[in-house]
Amino acid sequence: MKRVITYGTFDLLHYGHINLLRRARALGDYLIVALSTDEFNKNCKSKACYFSYEERRQLLESIRYVDLVIPEESWEQKARDVKEYHVDTFVMGDDWKGKFDFLRDYCEVVYLPRTPEISTSKMKQEIGRRD
Repeated sequence: MKRVITYGTFDLLHYGHINLLRRARALGDYLIVALSTDEFNKNCKSKACYFSYEERRQLLESIRYVDLVIPEESWEQKARDVKEYHVDTFVMGDDWKGKFDFLRDYCEVVYLPRTPEISTSKMKQEIGRRD
């Protein structure tokens, strides 16, 4: 069984997220999503989420491409996760290109093109303009 892992916040879930998850799953048989915890988003990413970790986890678990959701609690856990979950392919959006190449010592690293016309940041900006 070929295992794939990706990481993210997945707040205000949208079709760009679904595209990423669909394409990541197509690279293997089992997709693990490491979901940023509320604390990690606040303390390390300086992000405030609309939905809580638990709500975002439930949304991701309802998507047919996702087999397992685990918490992302630090930047450093990626190599440990790859080893612990026997990951064959690590996937991220291409806005992170080159940042995780060090994982090539453990697995294949793939940077997928983002869906250009949608992002959570754009959505939050649009919502802010409407208020």
